[in-house]
Amino acid sequence: MIPMWRRVAEILGVYKVYEWLLDREVRKGSIPKHVAFILDGNRRWAKRHGFPPWLGHRFGADRVEDVLDWCYDLGINTVTLYVLSTENLKNRPKEELEHIFDLLDQKLDEVESSEKIKKREVRIKVIGDTSLLPERLREKIARIEKNTIHYNKRFLNIALAYGGRKEIVDAVKRISSEVCSGKLSIDDIDENLFSRYLYTGDIPYPEPDLVIRTSGEVRISNFLLYQIAYSELVFLDVYWPEFRKIDLLRAVRTYQSRKRRWGG
Repeated sequence: MIPMWRRVAEILGVYKVYEWLLDREVRKGSIPKHVAFILDGNRRWAKRHGFPPWLGHRFGADRVEDVLDWCYDLGINTVTLYVLSTENLKNRPKEELEHIFDLLDQKLDEVESSEKIKKREVRIKVIGDTSLLPERLREKIARIEKNTIHYNKRFLNIALAYGGRKEIVDAVKRISSEVCSGKLSIDDIDENLFSRYLYTGDIPYPEPDLVIRTSGEVRISNFLLYQIAYSELVFLDVYWPEFRKIDLLRAVRTYQSRKRRWGG
């Protein structure tokens, strides 16, 4: 249930005024080029409201479009969404996964026909081991990536069947294969080369400036382990389906208040 004080504040319009003031303040500072989201709390939100888990995923998926609108309007040009992990595929009940796949199927259809994607010129890339997904999803993903590959104004990365450790292992395997075939030598391998063999290797700004995790959990959960070495991390005590523009603005303001040192 939404707390009574929040309902009263919304009725009085307090949140809208605060949102407007916060938006103005944030736009005066440095806007991160790349923000990655760990979309957590869908199932707990559903449980709190007495809904089945799949309905939490439905409300969470519907929230994504709003969040993309807010990000792109704010000037955040690259967004990465952690949607489905390899651990989810291994550990979630089969019935729940079927609901998730059906939901992904529908949302991919919406993305493919989206006028906003075309107008904003958003390049879409799915990162992860898509071989673990149903064929119908793989076909739509391939088509969407092909149809948006020429866009370069904004970028949307969707982590599906994704695991950070698996990504690193896959990169090592690819590099090892090319060393064995003579295409690379051991001396060619450095951090820059290694990063090109990751799932994010062919996109601009592969390393997030800011990582936002919802639900109150304070951990990374095997997400972009290599890429977020120097990212700013913000953990929010709000379930993903309830994520508001104010929450995004507060996270960006927190990012702006920090001094990034990149290990220095």
